[in-house]
Amino acid sequence: MIIERLSGARGRVQAGWLDSRHTFSFGGYYDPAWMGFGCLRVINEDRVDPGAGFAPHRHANMEILSYVLSGALAHQDSSGGGGVIGPRTLQWMSAGHGVEHSEYNASQTEPVHFLQIWVQSDRLNAQPAYAHSDAPLDRDGEFVLRASRDGAHGGLPIRQDLLLYSLSLGAGVSARRTLEGGRWYWLQVAQGRVEVDGRVLEAGDAVGFREESGERVLIGLGDTAADVLWFELPAG
Repeated sequence: MIIERLSGARGRVQAGWLDSRHTFSFGGYYDPAWMGFGCLRVINEDRVDPGAGFAPHRHANMEILSYVLSGALAHQDSSGGGGVIGPRTLQWMSAGHGVEHSEYNASQTEPVHFLQIWVQSDRLNAQPAYAHSDAPLDRDGEFVLRASRDGAHGGLPIRQDLLLYSLSLGAGVSARRTLEGGRWYWLQVAQGRVEVDGRVLEAGDAVGFREESGERVLIGLGDTAADVLWFELPAG
């Protein structure tokens, strides 16, 4: 089954300093048809005004990833994790048995634009943890592994049976990925415009594959490079 989630159909929350689009139900946005995709629970596209952000708040038993598209994001948490990350940097925080954290725009003059992603942890009440990986070297058309279960295959050591890749596609550049029937897959267009097996997707659009197999072809469209996140997930 192929599931399409278009940018304009997402939930939207505005709070003066924040403009947020929600792929799945989150906070004040609720849609029973969009509660997540397997263990993938949240993809929020956030734009935060200069100097503003999310004050310290608490989470538990969730893997929380932040992927900056433009600007700079400042993170601090009660486990000792913290720092400022820039474009295409991936940040991971495992909330474990409970952690308090904040996310702020690190700039007083420029907005920050980023994706916040939540993945259900595969274990309960583990020790909280934090790490980040810098933007990879430009490898046009190549899937770059950014996170994997306990870091066994490289990337950040997320606590779930998941592989997360980033992919940069210049205009006309193609990439191929083979799907296995026992896994679920989610493609999120972070920036730019791509074609997936004849389906044109814009920034903010996504497509999911459940119990699908065979090769998928991605082609970059437009004048600027597209930035894509590709999730490989356990079925269900």
